Amino acid sequence: MASLAQKKVMNLALRFCSSRSQWMQHRLLLANLVPNTSLHTHVWPRGHSQMTNRSDSVRFYSGGSVYKMEEKQVQSSEAADLILPNTTTSVTRNEMLDFANKLEGCGSPSDVLDLSCENLPAAFHVSRSLMYMWDTTKKMPDKQKHQELLLMFEHPAFENLLQKAIKCVGNMRPTLISFSLLRMIKLGVPQKSFVIQTFLRTCQERLGEFDEKSLSILATCLIGMESCPNVTVLKECMRLLIEARLPEIKEVKHLQNMMLMFGKDTPRMLKNKFKKKALSMTDQMHPHEAQLMISVLGKVGLDSKPLLDICSKKIIGNLQRTNFPRLIPLLQACEELQRCPTDLLTGVSDYVASNLEKWTSKELCLFLSAFEKLRFCPASLLEALTEKVITDPENWSIITLLCFLRVYSSLSYDAQQHREQFLERLSQGLDSYLPQISGWNLLQTVFSLCVLGHFPAAPLEKLLHPSTIEELTASGLKERQREIFQMVDLCLRLDQPQLLCSLTVPLSVLGDHVPDAPSVKQWLSESLRSVVAEQPESRLQEMVVEENFIVIDGVITIPQSEASSPAEGSQRVAVICQSPKAFHFDTYKPRGALAMKMRHLRILGYRPVVVNGPKLKFDSEERRRDFLSKQIFPVHQPSTNLEQGPEKQQPLSQTNTEK
Repeated sequence: MASLAQKKVMNLALRFCSSRSQWMQHRLLLANLVPNTSLHTHVWPRGHSQMTNRSDSVRFYSGGSVYKMEEKQVQSSEAADLILPNTTTSVTRNEMLDFANKLEGCGSPSDVLDLSCENLPAAFHVSRSLMYMWDTTKKMPDKQKHQELLLMFEHPAFENLLQKAIKCVGNMRPTLISFSLLRMIKLGVPQKSFVIQTFLRTCQERLGEFDEKSLSILATCLIGMESCPNVTVLKECMRLLIEARLPEIKEVKHLQNMMLMFGKDTPRMLKNKFKKKALSMTDQMHPHEAQLMISVLGKVGLDSKPLLDICSKKIIGNLQRTNFPRLIPLLQACEELQRCPTDLLTGVSDYVASNLEKWTSKELCLFLSAFEKLRFCPASLLEALTEKVITDPENWSIITLLCFLRVYSSLSYDAQQHREQFLERLSQGLDSYLPQISGWNLLQTVFSLCVLGHFPAAPLEKLLHPSTIEELTASGLKERQREIFQMVDLCLRLDQPQLLCSLTVPLSVLGDHVPDAPSVKQWLSESLRSVVAEQPESRLQEMVVEENFIVIDGVITIPQSEASSPAEGSQRVAVICQSPKAFHFDTYKPRGALAMKMRHLRILGYRPVVVNGPKLKFDSEERRRDFLSKQIFPVHQPSTNLEQGPEKQQPLSQTNTEK
């Protein structure tokens, strides 16, 4: 009895939500009689007639084509009084099977439309026709799909089919309504068309009849829809219904679709309910559903470490049966989530490395690019690729070699005892492609090599050759290009590579570089002053610029008596405040340009101390001061090495005392 009463209350609530904005719905339907110029992304047929201001008929748009319905038909559809005579709505099982068999032979939407002309306007025919029209196109190449959709919109039977859909929607089962709406959206029928708005309105009126599957399909329809009165009201109705039915949901994929429909706008209380429901369904979750759950969590903005850990374990246990099209979206989902168990990323890296022969060069580049965006260093994969490059450097295309170099430098990967050999062989492979590399790609290549501390003569000479400089400056240097030239110049001056001939970067590409006056970080300044005040003989200089390029937030000079060794004399500690993006994933190990900056600071005689600005900023003043004191004056503290693994890293920042 209680359950029956709850359902009655829910139906009343849904009716109220659906009916409270009927005047808005009426205005919307009238507004949709005017063509919308924002629909150019859909297929537009040639030669369609223009809208006229006639009042005796209503025209609705689908893909830009103008369709007409008599006013009495519109009124009957708005009144939801679409019961057709039995001779046209009743379909025997044999007729259904016969129509389905005929559809099997259709190879394009136009074939389906030709067939639909021969059949009665029953809900079954409409739904089946739309299903096969989408099924025949979804696997086509993009160009062919565009042509087929163009023919579909020009087909005279398409108007009749959409008219049938509007007349039959009142007789359709909820599942057919959801599927028909989804297929029309997939086929490119504009959201503001009369047929789509009619289906949305019908969904509002009959939402209480929708079961779990129908709600899931309807949620998929609403995911990509723009906000409009019908969509807004329908989403609100669905929120009420889903909250009430959440404990009864049995399928993980249905839950995921409902979560995706709300996205990051999901109310906090509903997010918590989704989280609890998802955790309760982990036992029945398949590995593929676990992968999708990570993507869903990212799109909804839901942070749940227990759920992430469970999904990760399921995915790791099934990696051997996971193909490329599922692995890349998994890594992209981890990037969107901005939080992912390290074990999962390590597992994917190990799996890709152990099956290296299985992947094409393009797939390997996509893997590396995905890891680079995550700032995660896939050590096992990079180690395996290092061996492959050393063995046969000329077996790779220029695109693949440039990708390898970019990722290795961005992640500052150290091949250890194979480092020099790897860089030499990689440079050797690139040398054969130098005549083909554009000026911009060559500049990026040289910069990546500089980050790695490797300075082969051939690419440097070609970059600094007058013809390449002329190519890059012909249309004016962009700010990023000029900045890279300045960093290359800095490397040549500080690293002092052993080259056969002296190379310098022309002043024309360096410009009159004067760093903008860096703004003082007040919270860091106050903490540093407090720390130095406790060491009377130490001195603090703020916002120091070295080599007219390197900006240091604070330089602390420690006199000899306080230095860790008398032989060292005065120490200069360079405190640098960086964002988390400058570090490896889930660690404070520097990468890319920051790693190169620290190398240069050591050359200049500094001991760099790098702090994670956002984390340190929001810590208490006392803890911040204590932390900085230990990093700057480690007389009684063990030195910290940035090259340690993530499990040994400091929680807020890092320092490196390597000389």
